[in-house]
Amino acid sequence: MKFKTTSYHFDLLKDNDRVSAFFEAINDYEGNNNLAYDLGCGIGVLSYFLKDHFGEVTSLEIDKKAYCCAKENLKSFDNVEVVNEDVLKYNFTKKADLIVCEMLDTALIDEEEIPVLNYAKQFLKEDGKIIPQGIINTAELVNLERHYVHWDEEVNYEVYSKPIVYSEFNFLNEINPEFGAYLTLKTDKSGIINGLKITSYTKLNDKLIVGPSPMLNPPLLIPLDEKSVNVNDLINVKLKYIMGNGIESIRTEYY
Repeated sequence: MKFKTTSYHFDLLKDNDRVSAFFEAINDYEGNNNLAYDLGCGIGVLSYFLKDHFGEVTSLEIDKKAYCCAKENLKSFDNVEVVNEDVLKYNFTKKADLIVCEMLDTALIDEEEIPVLNYAKQFLKEDGKIIPQGIINTAELVNLERHYVHWDEEVNYEVYSKPIVYSEFNFLNEINPEFGAYLTLKTDKSGIINGLKITSYTKLNDKLIVGPSPMLNPPLLIPLDEKSVNVNDLINVKLKYIMGNGIESIRTEYY
């Protein structure tokens, strides 16, 4: 099928790893097939995948341009309803068997995945499922050329430690968006560190975990104060941010 799209969603469509991972997760879904919610449906690609698996699909999109594309793309399917509405204001009248919510970004900081799911889970059946199922976040010490928060998009930096897992979330659980953690990382060479590299891995289901791709959670580079280190130094970092509140909420410091 050829999708009507916005320029942003055209880039999403070109990310084959992202699209194919969600296609596989939806095809692997095992559960009741009465109703699915696609929250933040964009131009309707995931709703298009869902339509063959569910008797009813409700697709919500707040952006008017994306909504108009989704409405056009899905107009031929009687079991799909496309709604131009903020999820947090929508009047849900039924409980769903599946919620699909692709409001993803690195460490869930910039997009509204967590606020939306915390609200929408009350409209999920007790045995219902969510795609993606969760996320795993890792951190590494780095030396950055750019001393501001930015994504890893062909920029230069040098890694100074092995990655550690610092958080893991199951989206079926209630999640506090105000995140804080104390990280201890061991340097594997001497030099100067001045940042953290955050990498997120998306758990689509029990069998499928995908790493970053161009349009799915590219690693995030976060500045720290400059610090001279030697091999095997233990570096303690306090990391804080508010999920869904933007990269401006990020705070880091040594402790």
